[in-house]
Amino acid sequence: MDQKKLERINELKQLWEKEVENLNIREEPPVTVSGRQVEALNTPLDTKDLDYEKDLGFPGSYPYTRGVQSNMYRGRLWTMRQFSGFGDAYDSNRRYRYLLEQGQTGLSVAFDMPTLMGYDSDSERSLGEVGRCGVAIDSLEDMEILFDQIPLDQVTTSMTINGPAAILWCMYLANAEKQGVSLKQVGGTIQNDILKEYTAQKSWIFPPDPSMRLITDIFAFAADQVPRWNTISISGYHIREAGSTAVQELAFTLADGFAYVEAGINSGLDVDRFAPRLSFFFNAHIDFFEEICKYRAARRIWARRMKEKYGAKDPRSLMMRFHTQTAGCSLTAQEPENNIIRTTTEALSAVLGGTQSLHTNSMDEVLALPSEKAVKIALRTQQVLAFESGVANNIDPLAGSYFIEALTDQMEAEAEEYFRRIDDLGGVLPAIEQGFIQQEIADAAYEYQKAVDKGDRIVVGVNRYNTGEPMEIELLKIDPEVEKKQLERLQKLKERRDGVKVAGSLESLKKSAASSDNLIPLILEAVRCYATEGEIVSALKDVFGEYKEKPLF
Repeated sequence: MDQKKLERINELKQLWEKEVENLNIREEPPVTVSGRQVEALNTPLDTKDLDYEKDLGFPGSYPYTRGVQSNMYRGRLWTMRQFSGFGDAYDSNRRYRYLLEQGQTGLSVAFDMPTLMGYDSDSERSLGEVGRCGVAIDSLEDMEILFDQIPLDQVTTSMTINGPAAILWCMYLANAEKQGVSLKQVGGTIQNDILKEYTAQKSWIFPPDPSMRLITDIFAFAADQVPRWNTISISGYHIREAGSTAVQELAFTLADGFAYVEAGINSGLDVDRFAPRLSFFFNAHIDFFEEICKYRAARRIWARRMKEKYGAKDPRSLMMRFHTQTAGCSLTAQEPENNIIRTTTEALSAVLGGTQSLHTNSMDEVLALPSEKAVKIALRTQQVLAFESGVANNIDPLAGSYFIEALTDQMEAEAEEYFRRIDDLGGVLPAIEQGFIQQEIADAAYEYQKAVDKGDRIVVGVNRYNTGEPMEIELLKIDPEVEKKQLERLQKLKERRDGVKVAGSLESLKKSAASSDNLIPLILEAVRCYATEGEIVSALKDVFGEYKEKPLF
């Protein structure tokens, strides 16, 4: 648009603003859930510097702002991947098969807290927690039960595990082998994102250096042996759940991603050997347009940085592929049925933002693990969006919106400012050690909660329109017998396995951990001997030690 037309639009806008008595019907101008003031109206003046070829392009083309596939959902719908796991492997296997029967197209495993922290179910630290917040997995035997009658060459699986990610991944691979499935056929994703654990979710085991080594070992092993596997899911989800703003989620997630790329390169890997299998995991929060712009900005930033800084040449290295989960932190215990509406809004933003797979939270997740009825409604939410709403028909319906493009540019610029601040601190690890990222998230969480408590941020059914009616939904309850049965099964496994082979595999692992060998083949061998997760973690702790967080005041 030429300068004369822009000047004319500016004149007309000023006249319009004078004619409108009041652009704000509220006392204070509206702000997003992240606290960003929202313009009342956007015009071509806000996108005058937008270069279509440089900043937007076409779907499936650099810089991928409009999506990583040329035909997006006209070619293939997003993967409907409900996050699920509870009780023991038998309980979760039944739920997985139920979800697949209901039309789910991918599995996503939620592990219990002992498994996440690297403890076996018979550890004293596991008492009362076995199977409570996810499925208990101690050994290859549990993994075999978990995926019984589920062909691993036909279903892709995502596993949310970080500190002991290499161990659980090896269990999955060993189980595929026992099913007769070649590792080259196995597809899925392992979260494996330890950096965000240090700043947000806090389920770490080892210090940063050996943790990063395990991650790059996975990069190298998968590149050769498991080419269809996404070796990491760089996760903004937990950063947002910890209380960050949308821009903080965007910036800290991508900063972590850059750190993993640099770690891979520094370990001797060519960037195009491992970068195509890096994936991302974002939160779909309740502020509809802010979330859409976050995804668009993320794709563009990633593509530019991978090409211009890291010299990636394979187009797949430039494509940010991501999974999305609706925001658990937006759900309310009061009037839980309202959460169906929140989840639908959030899911729609993820779809219009171009996600590759999606988990929709169940209405009862703020109170308990999802009931069968609640998870069915959550899955049906995706299916209605996919098959009834029409939102999947146009490849990128929002491109060119003055509001969308202006907000995308603004979020990109703010993320770049965070990258500069992190670089000034020496990079992601020094920023974590100095508490910078943790403090930024904590401050944002405090400001949000303060706004809710004061009533400045309306949460329907909580601080406004709360009827006080009693809750009338059934919740899933975990039978206390689950823990007892899990301990009995673990004890029987330890009695019948070859103890000499287990001990030998663990000793070999410790020796290799003290060297520079790739540890994945050693972990795989230990898993095949039915060494438990806790035993393998203990062997690695003997060499690597444990991470201790520095307190912040």
